[in-house]
Amino acid sequence: MPVPAAVGHRIVHSGPHLTAHTLIDARVRALLADVADLAPLHVTPALRVVDAARELLPDVPHVACFDTVFHKDLPAQARTYAVPERWRAEYGLRRYGFHGLSYSWALRRTAQALGRPVDNLQVVLVHLGGGCSACAVRNGRSVDTTMGLTPLEGLVMSRRSGSLDPGALLWLQRRHGLSTDELDDTLHRHSGPLGLSGTSGDTRDLVRAREEGDAAAALALATFTLSCRRGIASTAASLDRLDALVFTGEIGEDQPEVREEICSALTVLGVRGGLLVPELEDLMREGLRRIDQAVSGVPVLVVATGETQQIADETRRVLGTADGTP
Repeated sequence: MPVPAAVGHRIVHSGPHLTAHTLIDARVRALLADVADLAPLHVTPALRVVDAARELLPDVPHVACFDTVFHKDLPAQARTYAVPERWRAEYGLRRYGFHGLSYSWALRRTAQALGRPVDNLQVVLVHLGGGCSACAVRNGRSVDTTMGLTPLEGLVMSRRSGSLDPGALLWLQRRHGLSTDELDDTLHRHSGPLGLSGTSGDTRDLVRAREEGDAAAALALATFTLSCRRGIASTAASLDRLDALVFTGEIGEDQPEVREEICSALTVLGVRGGLLVPELEDLMREGLRRIDQAVSGVPVLVVATGETQQIADETRRVLGTADGTP
């Protein structure tokens, strides 16, 4: 293969000081190391890749592309936690939001599919994969999202708990003596549908198990899809109207049972069930499909995940090369 002209890196968390995709230099590398504990499943291993790539390819530019940038203009009321000023000012406690690279790609493809400009769309985008979140977009800008300071907040996820009563965590520490490390490991790696089912965090496995009468798998799926509906409905509250509901991510693309169970119970938002089921091969080739029956109700689309393509686009933009040739 030819030597690459540049390397784009997906970095989940930018922290408070980096608000745009940027070239990686010593300062940026240090700032990212400082916020790695805000997304420990993602940033620490990503930085190992950054270091290895910079060592192997020292003469080409390396660009950090952040999932948080898409949400950098969240309205104050959407990014602010209801905690004292000291916690917000001194500790930097605020909502950031994630999956921004996926949302950037899905929003652009949705606008193309509906034949409308991005700045005239009000949509809810739902990224369902190992990590899950929902995001409300008004006229091209993220105005609400389910993930917060870290990617642990919000929807139930494959192995992550999602939002949990903070009082429950205090109670587990005080009453049962759970350590910070134990809470961290359990909430990030052993919760979600995996923790509920006791067998798998993969919704495909859970659908099969439910069909075979596994009650724990059925509960895991019901809890997951209710969490998704709650996230969609709560973020839609930041919009004036709902022009489309858009699914992306591995589960969003490849799990028609999950999409159907979410949409069939969202009639309060004008979303209907009875969705079409495109062949995954066709979806991957074409990049998107409208799957509602288009008779009435809110359009429902599936967009093939495009984080890699979005990273390439953002890397070119940082380098000022729209044609992709630095």
